[in-house]
Order: sequence, then C-alpha cells, then structure tokens
Amino acid sequence: MRRILVIGSPGAGKSTLARRIAERLDLPLIHLDREYFGPDWIMPSRAEWREKVAQLASRPAWVMDGNYSSTFDIRVPRATDIVWLDIPRWRCLTGVAWRVAKNYGRVRGDLGPGCVERFDWSFMRWVWSYPDRMRGKTARLLERLRARQRVYILRSRTEIPALEAELVSYRGAA
Repeated sequence: MRRILVIGSPGAGKSTLARRIAERLDLPLIHLDREYFGPDWIMPSRAEWREKVAQLASRPAWVMDGNYSSTFDIRVPRATDIVWLDIPRWRCLTGVAWRVAKNYGRVRGDLGPGCVERFDWSFMRWVWSYPDRMRGKTARLLERLRARQRVYILRSRTEIPALEAELVSYRGAA
C-alpha cells in the first residue's frame, strides 16, 4: 500500500498538494493540522499527540501532510514516498498571507473544528525562520532514507505537475 508523506514549511502548499495526490491516487487523506488542533486551537499533550500520530501512521494507506518534526520518527519509517516542498521562504510567506486573507474569520477544511483563520505575527516569524531552523534537519533525515524510500524534493511549485505524474505512474508499483 502507498503511504505518501508531504512535508515542508507552512505556506509551501503541503495541504493542497496532499489533497491533489490523494484524489489522483484514490488514497485516504490525513491533514495533521486537522488532527492536532482541537476546537479554538487547543493543542494535545506531547504524549497524546505521539499516540495519535502512531495510530494514523499505522493505517495501511494514506497521503499525510504536515511537518511536526517531533513525530518524524513515527511517520517517516512508514512512508513509501516522501515529498519535501523546499520552497523559498518569501514564497511561503506569500502563501500564508494569501491563505489568511482568503480565509480570515473562517474555518479551513485542513484545520480542526473551531480553528478560525487569523493573522498571527509569531506564526509569520516561524515561517520566516523555518529554513534556518528546519532545513538542515530535514535534509539530513532524507539523506539517510534515499536507499529505502522514494524521496522527492521540490524547490518550486512549477515542479508539482511532474511530481504528480510520476507518483501516478508508480500507482501499481507500490
């Protein structure tokens, strides 16, 4: 069975890409933000979150989007394919700003119930610092896995159609 993990900075397009891949390959879709955040942005304890992620990752097939590097050790070994959207920070900031403007005051489908879209400066700072904080860690993780799993690193959204075509071509192989 296929298990495709989509990771990258907030605003990179993980949720949109994961939804498109899940639709094209007819696989269950798991948005980790929807699973993580409870009503009004309530967050689970670390132990509760790890247990939840272990349950989700144990499913036979999925497309899962979300970074949550504290659970890479649970999810990455289960993934048959890993897609890293290594998109420039300015593009991710633009993506977040556009998403907030488009959905402000509403609940998005990829978030938990009651999580109303809002603007948050601390979140914007996290997006800006993401490459400095996470890029090296993610690159080292993926370097260790290339022999066992298919890894796709996309540095531009223009690479997405080719990725989708390649994933579809592996439909029967996995």
